[in-house]
Amino acid sequence: MKKIFKTMAVAALAAFSMSCANESSLTLSGLDPQAFVGEKNGKATALYTLTNANGMEVCVTNFGGRLVSVMAPDKDGNMVDVILGFDNINDYMTKPSDFGASIGRYANRIAGATFQIDGETIVLNANDGPNCLHGGAEGWQYQVYDAVQLDEQTLELTITEEDGHMGFPGTVTAVVTYKLTDDNAIDIWFSGTTDAPTVLSMTNHAYFNLSGNHAVEGTDQVLYVNADNFTPADALLIPTGEFVPVEGTPMDFRTPKTVGQDINADYEQIALGNGYDHNWVLNTAGDDAKLAFSLYSPVTGILLEGYTDQPGVQVYSGNFLTGKVAGKHGTFYPRRASVCLETQLFPDSPNKPEWPSATLRPGETYTHHCVYRFSVK
Repeated sequence: MKKIFKTMAVAALAAFSMSCANESSLTLSGLDPQAFVGEKNGKATALYTLTNANGMEVCVTNFGGRLVSVMAPDKDGNMVDVILGFDNINDYMTKPSDFGASIGRYANRIAGATFQIDGETIVLNANDGPNCLHGGAEGWQYQVYDAVQLDEQTLELTITEEDGHMGFPGTVTAVVTYKLTDDNAIDIWFSGTTDAPTVLSMTNHAYFNLSGNHAVEGTDQVLYVNADNFTPADALLIPTGEFVPVEGTPMDFRTPKTVGQDINADYEQIALGNGYDHNWVLNTAGDDAKLAFSLYSPVTGILLEGYTDQPGVQVYSGNFLTGKVAGKHGTFYPRRASVCLETQLFPDSPNKPEWPSATLRPGETYTHHCVYRFSVK
């Protein structure tokens, strides 16, 4: 009998120890790294965790080079997850989304899924009506990056896309480096090279809701954009080629206001975009030391400040979220649950030679710097 009790006690202790081990292996944001172990096209997926001296945590999966969670301190010192996403690799692979992704080969839209380079017409994969969006149906958000964690604060992701993938010319090798700095910033560097003339424009597609409550709209967030002009779009969300002043329009965020203040205004561009889904022409002239934009939650007091060397930022107010897809921890994300702030070359630049060029040639290196810095206001 004593032997039986001893065996039962050992089994109970082992079960308790296993339970504690499983609990302690979860990230601060409650993610289970084992849920991100998978495979696509013979390449393994995983979850990587970055931490800084202040206890901030950023989780990244190499599937799509995606930010999965960002734990930032609120006004009460509590850590809050400020981005939308999924809590397992299967959902990322089976539920189409751009949540947190490192987008490539070309961020945003290319009209008619075609462009010309050196007199040759290039035909791309059309995955957004007649247009090519975010690199096509199998863009980099659906590919597995090679990952190397350089230290507890830095992750390097590399992808090589072969010539002709989604119609894009040239074999491109691109690198995304995420660094979580000790001033609570996610410092992102993109770079790329090619073996033939092509186009390249990358971005990060994090969906921010700084309130931490992702089951509600994020339209109470206060947005600032350092831009006097934006690029209006047609019914297919392709820029017309104009720069239009924001003065006197719902597109004016030079004085901070809530995203929801004018989101339903009687204004053609709002109607065409079903809300905000537009590119702003930044006043920063490529100076990544100047504030390009900010987002603030009056609920948590969390302030996000954005810096970039790119000429534009796409502000997308989550208009196409449906509330029917469960995200992290079973949360259903409603329409307009978040705000995306995608630093970029302008949409459809390959078809607009008067705009900053997206062309990349052999011997050249594409670079893009973006910083999301968090603090408490």
